[in-house]
Amino acid sequence: MERNNLQRLTMASIGGLAGVSLHMLSGLLAHPLLPEWLALAATGFAAVFFGGWLGLAGPLPLARAALGAAGVAVMVACFVLLASLRVYRIESLFMMRGVALSTLALATVPLPFLVARAGGRWLDYPVLFTAAWGLAVRAAAAVLFALVVWAFVLLSSEVLALAGIAAAERVVSSGPVPWAISGLAVGLGLAVVSEHVELIAPDLILRLLRLLLPPALLVIALFTLLLPLRGMETVFSGMSAAGTLIAMAALGATLVSIAVDRSDAEAAQGPVMGRATPALALILPVPGVLAAWALWLRVDQYGWTPDRLAGALAAVLALGYGLVYAAAVLRGRGWRMRIRRGNIGMAFMALTLAGLWLTPVLDATRISARDQLRRFQDGRTAVADLDVTSIGRWGREGAAALAALRRIAGQPGQEALAARLAGAADPGPAQEAADLAAEIARLTAVRPPEAAGFRDAIVARLSGPERRIWRDGCLVRLPDGRPGCVMLVADFLPEQPGDEALLLTLTRRGGLDPRGYALPDGRLETLAVRGLGADLAGDPAALVAAVLDQVPEVTPAPLNRLRLGGGSVVLLP
Repeated sequence: MERNNLQRLTMASIGGLAGVSLHMLSGLLAHPLLPEWLALAATGFAAVFFGGWLGLAGPLPLARAALGAAGVAVMVACFVLLASLRVYRIESLFMMRGVALSTLALATVPLPFLVARAGGRWLDYPVLFTAAWGLAVRAAAAVLFALVVWAFVLLSSEVLALAGIAAAERVVSSGPVPWAISGLAVGLGLAVVSEHVELIAPDLILRLLRLLLPPALLVIALFTLLLPLRGMETVFSGMSAAGTLIAMAALGATLVSIAVDRSDAEAAQGPVMGRATPALALILPVPGVLAAWALWLRVDQYGWTPDRLAGALAAVLALGYGLVYAAAVLRGRGWRMRIRRGNIGMAFMALTLAGLWLTPVLDATRISARDQLRRFQDGRTAVADLDVTSIGRWGREGAAALAALRRIAGQPGQEALAARLAGAADPGPAQEAADLAAEIARLTAVRPPEAAGFRDAIVARLSGPERRIWRDGCLVRLPDGRPGCVMLVADFLPEQPGDEALLLTLTRRGGLDPRGYALPDGRLETLAVRGLGADLAGDPAALVAAVLDQVPEVTPAPLNRLRLGGGSVVLLP
């Protein structure tokens, strides 16, 4: 019992540390305290390291789990940094198709191999199969426990609010507290799950999932038989067809893997499952081939885009699994063993493609932007079909393609192209900064209104991430629909020349984010904001609305200071 309690305390502490660390690092991404690339690398490393450490801590000793997780985290951080070179803004990186999924694959696929490697059998399929599903089930159980913990925390804060203790609700929704609670709950949940592996082994879940194999076989077989009756053009008229087929191929491959299990002794048997499993493996190439065909029709008609490139890689994986499984069955006896070997090979293939997707080798923005430019130049894409808005979202390569199109638009006879480009936003950082400044000016009311120039001067000196935080706070609406932000300009520091500004913005969690600014000698200076007593207590939305409705009176602070040499000391309540 003592050992279990120590393990629980350790895992909960690791989870809490993970939550607080990720909160702090997310702040670094939002504020220019570090170069963006360094903040991204640190955040990526921390997320993968703590996630891997918590996941591996059950099957492996803590020290060995930390070492393995650190290796995976370094690899993922390096790949993410490579991918970040293609964009102007770090936060737009994970909005690109396939980046988040590739990062997730690089962070999770190696974990079962680390567990198997600890026993000296890193290519032993039974060990890999058990480790992979065990990690997934333990993680799902821990996340479920964290959700239950949050339900309890939120319910408790509501009960305390009914008793007049409103501070509890603000505490659990402010700063690093939500992150710490989530981390503590996940860590504690994983510790308890690891103590009772036999109670939540994945075997029961896998047995239940096997029941989906015959219906999946029926659906794919019916689709294959009815396809000629409907016609290829009807089915392949859009990207959704390819995505649906890839998803069905992925489901089929998962069900076949579950049915063949870790060894022949545990594999699905019986007259139905024994025949349905090889039959599904045999027809599994069909959705992969059709998905690839559907994608190629779109590419041939409209050219490459990041979405189509991501779909093409997914189709390659789907087709790869289908061919491996079908070939294994066609070779006769021992087909289950060959499928298991194929799964190991396909795991390495998925890792390779995920890594390449984040490198310049498979830079989807470069391939897509240059292909769209070539198609326009050789006449395959008309001016009316040129999607300049999408091209403008493709990072640096999209900006380069738009610049080339603008040069072409300056030539005689290219008036239609010039008109088309007139509505395309420049994706560069300068235009983005100007757009953000204009949006902030539109959303942020100033009190008194004649001090709007002070607001604009502050915005002009803020970094891009700081402007986006300000803008996002304004986008949180008050109950009456007004923007959730206001700036109060006054002489808060009488002994310093000029006015100062207090910016109040709402957070998405319903909190208040106060910020202070000054412009001594034209330089932007950030001021600390401190509440005296209960001055900042109450409903944040009501506070912002009150300042919008009536300018509060600026009065001297109710305190005295003690002069000591060239400085002074004050006591704050």
